[in-house]
Amino acid sequence: MMASLYEITTAFSTDAAKLSELDLDEQTLADTLDGLQGDLQLKAQNTAMVVRNLEALAYAIEDAEERMAQRRKAVENRAEAIRHYILRCMQAGNILKIESPHMRISRRNNPPHVVVDAASQVPACYWRIPPVPQVEIDKAAIKTAIKEGKEVPGTHLEQSERVQID
Repeated sequence: MMASLYEITTAFSTDAAKLSELDLDEQTLADTLDGLQGDLQLKAQNTAMVVRNLEALAYAIEDAEERMAQRRKAVENRAEAIRHYILRCMQAGNILKIESPHMRISRRNNPPHVVVDAASQVPACYWRIPPVPQVEIDKAAIKTAIKEGKEVPGTHLEQSERVQID
């Protein structure tokens, strides 16, 4: 069984620590470390290829999701248009119900809904005031201020790392 990237990294760190304790000349130490790093680099490259494959798969899935959502919406719109067509035909023919062995098609009244003709005439007691949005810290503004040399109490910039696979 091939060692994992973690196992190779741990072994490299352990071997590097052991080698530093030995009384080896610089060239021998460098050659030995290069040989140990080779396994680590090869395993990291192979692992990075897995990452790339997974990212490509995720992108393909996302693309398929978008296409399927568009297709679903088109099918839903088409079904709704046909439903309205049936309603218009039934209204034009003054038909309330159509029975068949497979289904029943009937005209139904929707629940009543409010239509606002003139919003300015609606009394204040019928208005709803939306809640005030929560106050949140503008981290982009703080970042800009700190980069410009300003001190923002209670904050600091922090640099982290990530793996980039090009």
